[in-house]
Amino acid sequence: MSRQRRFAATALARMLAILALAGLGAQPGLAAEAEKAAALRAEAALYEHGDGVARDPEMAARLYCEAARLGDVVAQYNLGWMYANGRDLARDDATAAWFFGMAARQGDALAARMLRQVGEPPDKPPECLAVKAEEPDPIPEVAPEHRQIADLVRRLSPEYGVHPRLAMAIIRAESNFDALAISPKNAQGLMQLIPETAQRFNVRRPFDPEQNIRGGLSYLRWLLAYFKGDVTLVAAAYNAGERTVDRFRGIPPYPETRGYVRRIREIYKQGEHPFDPAVTQPSPELPRITARRLL
Repeated sequence: MSRQRRFAATALARMLAILALAGLGAQPGLAAEAEKAAALRAEAALYEHGDGVARDPEMAARLYCEAARLGDVVAQYNLGWMYANGRDLARDDATAAWFFGMAARQGDALAARMLRQVGEPPDKPPECLAVKAEEPDPIPEVAPEHRQIADLVRRLSPEYGVHPRLAMAIIRAESNFDALAISPKNAQGLMQLIPETAQRFNVRRPFDPEQNIRGGLSYLRWLLAYFKGDVTLVAAAYNAGERTVDRFRGIPPYPETRGYVRRIREIYKQGEHPFDPAVTQPSPELPRITARRLL
């Protein structure tokens, strides 16, 4: 086995171990995404070092970034290193901090140390991590009777800066597309808004599909800002509440919430989501959540 392939296999095993520790590694869909990310990262390393191909740092950065979007810890660290050291790219501590932060939140202790050297990440993610406009259809496949809901999500999501696929994952997990669903806790409608959340986001008719979706998207936008785009924490908070996530400094130890997070991540596989920092101040527990993940 070549050096690059050994490196790729070792890094893949490392990432799957981290996912397993988070309670997410047993899902075959996530494992497939990890393999894809590892392949992208291995190809990026070839271009970074000129191993069998002409050196092309910009191509390496693009490939690393795509792997980073898919959650590859090593790609996140490597790209942070390239920007932090000006390694054939213009030095950019802010961009380096973002990628080191991504890796640190997944438990990479070396990335956490590098993050302390380059400073806090900026509020907005690097451009290469933004949702790609050219994606043909970010909505997952739905049954014909659910297409009206999918069309609503596709139309409304951009107004709130929420990726349609994430919104659809929430709807599927919460109500399975039943606009009249009511939970034992009186959560209502497609995105299962409890009365307090409906009132908080000005939803007067929770069983009206458009109003319900707008309320759910408003809450997702708020959670994304509060947890600085960390999709796992956002999913846990949507299920159990942001105060509960803060109290446990991570995913609460409830089987229902852990299963819920797995279902969301099966559909929406990116670990980081763009967010608008003007919506709300971030959770005061985020530094402790990150520190706990490094233990």
